[in-house]
Amino acid sequence: MTQRQSPQATRSLDVELDIVIPVYNEGQNIISVLEALRREVTSSYRILICYDHDEDDTLPVLHTYPLDGIDLRFVKNTGRGPHQAVMTGFQASVAPAVLVFPADDDYNAAIIDPMLAAFRKGRDIVCASRFMPGGEMVGCPMIKMLLLRAAAFTLRHVARVPTHDATNGFRLFSRRVLEEIEVESNLGFTFSLELLVKVHRLRWTVGENPAIWIERGEDQGSSKFKLLRWLPAYLRWYFYAFATTYLRRTPRTVSLRHPEPVDETAS
Repeated sequence: MTQRQSPQATRSLDVELDIVIPVYNEGQNIISVLEALRREVTSSYRILICYDHDEDDTLPVLHTYPLDGIDLRFVKNTGRGPHQAVMTGFQASVAPAVLVFPADDDYNAAIIDPMLAAFRKGRDIVCASRFMPGGEMVGCPMIKMLLLRAAAFTLRHVARVPTHDATNGFRLFSRRVLEEIEVESNLGFTFSLELLVKVHRLRWTVGENPAIWIERGEDQGSSKFKLLRWLPAYLRWYFYAFATTYLRRTPRTVSLRHPEPVDETAS
């Protein structure tokens, strides 16, 4: 892992939040994202730019970017694709809380401090929710919108997963989640739903904050989110949530890296 860091940047050991940003040729978007983070986030944080290859056009843009207090690290993907990029970012993270943030999102930075505040209150996962009051989706194709809303509604109201938006990859995780729960997914952003439904089965705590989601314009490049291609992988964890509620699967059925005694009677 390489790094760029200004003399005024917060020391890593004092950082409360690592922001993992997986990138793939995001040179035209990344500066506006970093400027939004610089402008809106008051908590101590560092940014992990996770990239696949040295020719990514995001890198030269960032190498000349004036940091002015931002702690910015470059993390090269140990494999390929968005899933492994995020996993590599998780492995490089050290902060108590880790946030996965989209590389083209320059409009949600203001909710990061409230998400971190929920983490400080004991939430193991904090979801950025497009479907709760105050949240919004803009410009989404109809089929994609229907699939996402149907999944969100049934997971919340039928499977009883405690969030309005279970499938959004923009999410904050506690260090306990990343260090204790095995990730079995290997495709796209499926890990985000997997960790959520496993936290729910473990009876750990989940919070959420309203967020906006805007469909990429042609000038921003094509979306890296491949809903239909990843759908079978998502369905595995969709039904996992229903098994927790209706087949009464217990916390002991969740694979942990360091198993600990579980109170099966906890509510």
